[in-house]
Amino acid sequence: MKPIEKVGIITGGGDCSGLNAVISGVTKTALSKYGIEVIGYRRGYFGLYHNDFIELDADSISGIAHEGGTLIKASNKDNLFNYRIKRENGSYDYEDVSDVAIENMKAEGVDALIVVGGDGTLTSARDFYRKGVPVVGVPKTIDNDLPATDITFGFNTALENIVDALDKIHTTAYSHDRVIVVEVMGRHTGWLALEGGFAGSADAILIPEIPYDLEKVAEKIRRRDAQGKHFSVIVVSEGAKPKDGDVHVREVVDDSPDSVRLGGVGRTITDQLSKIVPEHEVRYTNLGYLQRGGIASQFDRLVGQRFGVAALDLLMQGGAGKMVRYRGRDITHVDLEEVVGTGETGETSEGGEKHVDPEGQIVRAAKSIGISFGDE
Repeated sequence: MKPIEKVGIITGGGDCSGLNAVISGVTKTALSKYGIEVIGYRRGYFGLYHNDFIELDADSISGIAHEGGTLIKASNKDNLFNYRIKRENGSYDYEDVSDVAIENMKAEGVDALIVVGGDGTLTSARDFYRKGVPVVGVPKTIDNDLPATDITFGFNTALENIVDALDKIHTTAYSHDRVIVVEVMGRHTGWLALEGGFAGSADAILIPEIPYDLEKVAEKIRRRDAQGKHFSVIVVSEGAKPKDGDVHVREVVDDSPDSVRLGGVGRTITDQLSKIVPEHEVRYTNLGYLQRGGIASQFDRLVGQRFGVAALDLLMQGGAGKMVRYRGRDITHVDLEEVVGTGETGETSEGGEKHVDPEGQIVRAAKSIGISFGDE
């Protein structure tokens, strides 16, 4: 492999707090330790295809590590191996335009890529590596559902946002003797609802891994009533589903690789609970994108910057084709093929995602203090 003198960074998928910390870690290491150039492709793989980038230097990244979002923006709609092209007649076709991206890199003298993202973004990173592009991946998702890493940055800040919201919701639930249903993100995995709800003193937590029976949730509400606690807070993952039922699809976005968008199950549960426990006023709150934004937590700032440093070190040491990961308290690495292919996925993973274990320690602990999961 030729010496690396210029590196490009891509942030793909949804935004989250900690992305700017990664950009900061990569850029500062490149400048201070290796004396090489760094650019950031704007809007993920879209920028790589259109050769749209910004120079990353000491001035451009100054003071960004704590900020939410991403300085170079992101996109979750641009798979360059199956890219949506609009024809003159208004119709759309899909083409592999990855060679255009590689030629753009060559024209700008970019020798390697650091790709920050979730499963879809990292799958494309692996595919570029297969075509000879030196790539190192950095795992990112607020859902914490990526295999082969104990945790992803962005998750901790999202949890803090959820707990802060639940603290506020508890006061109004108590004041008006209400049942309040709070919907959080988590399409296929319930980590946000589980850990946020547990820490935020939820009375019931409904997650994708444990199909719920709403009558069991109503029983929990009635038990609290009998104890003189005439209010309840229920946290629901957007991907939660009833027993013998399915997930709640909000919309289908045709031009997105991940076209099915979930959401609204909390509203359905609210309407149903209003009939099952008519003695209560049942209200609904969807935290939505509030979970993604805001100032990064200390943990996400630290892990993000450590990931950035480790990713560039790995690249410069010839470790292309790998993803940095958090194991214990160390940053190690694993082959991208094992992350998005058929290799290591973790004991509770299936379908390329790291799922909550319904019999795991956190769920058992939550049940021990009386939190209902709608299953018993």
